[in-house]
Amino acid sequence: MSDGAGPQRPIRRLGSALPLRSLIPNAITLAALCFGLTGVRLAIAGDFERAILAVVAAGVLDGIDGRIARLLKGQSRFGAELDSLADLTAHGVAPALIVYLWSLQYLTVPTPSGGLTLQGIGWVVALSHAACCALRLARFNASLDAEETAIKRAGFLTGVPAPVGAGLCLSPVVFDLWLDTTFFRQPVVAALIVVTTALLLVSALPTWSWKKVRIRAEWRIFALLFVALYAGALFSTPWMTLSLTTIAYAVSIPFAVQSYRRIRRQAPAADAAPAAPSDAAP
Repeated sequence: MSDGAGPQRPIRRLGSALPLRSLIPNAITLAALCFGLTGVRLAIAGDFERAILAVVAAGVLDGIDGRIARLLKGQSRFGAELDSLADLTAHGVAPALIVYLWSLQYLTVPTPSGGLTLQGIGWVVALSHAACCALRLARFNASLDAEETAIKRAGFLTGVPAPVGAGLCLSPVVFDLWLDTTFFRQPVVAALIVVTTALLLVSALPTWSWKKVRIRAEWRIFALLFVALYAGALFSTPWMTLSLTTIAYAVSIPFAVQSYRRIRRQAPAADAAPAAPSDAAP
């Protein structure tokens, strides 16, 4: 008993509260993961149109969660790891399963007896995309604490980013929905596109990075107009817009490689150039 105040109760220390600004970006990342898994469920039900839109929504959320985290000053190691897991699910596993259910499960290999359906081959092709996406994300996480590579210092990415890889992997489905043709539904065509995309994910090719894009002040109005028109086209004619976007990115890869090589050739010349004489008195 204390001085008439009753027995002393032990003080309970509660854990430090997590600020709301840290929860918002993580919630967006989880929403992207759920959209990716919802795309798989829709593909199992045969609704490939909404399955593609679900993966697109996951890509949009993946593009804004990091920016919102930096805006709210809610970056954390936990958020970075969660983002990688969401990327693997929404941009690696989901596109692979969607394309497999759409076409790759019917992949056939000709044999002397006439033709044998080997579903395992199509599954291996689908796994190649998911596996390469996992390897890319692991390489990215391993390089967080490492010294910047020459490609990153020059303002480029190494290989194709995971959201873009998901779009390239799903491009046969998008082309089929736009053009209403059976060419891209052929399992061999879909398999070639999926394998090529998987190799681009883990490649060392320099690709454009949007973080390094700088728009001059006099072009900002036109940039905003382009974004508005693109959003309108995406809602009115989604399959044509997504198809043309995929083609434009694929065409831009050789130009990115050429631009990086030009920068690398100019770098030694700039380092070897003599310093300008100083105007200060000796």
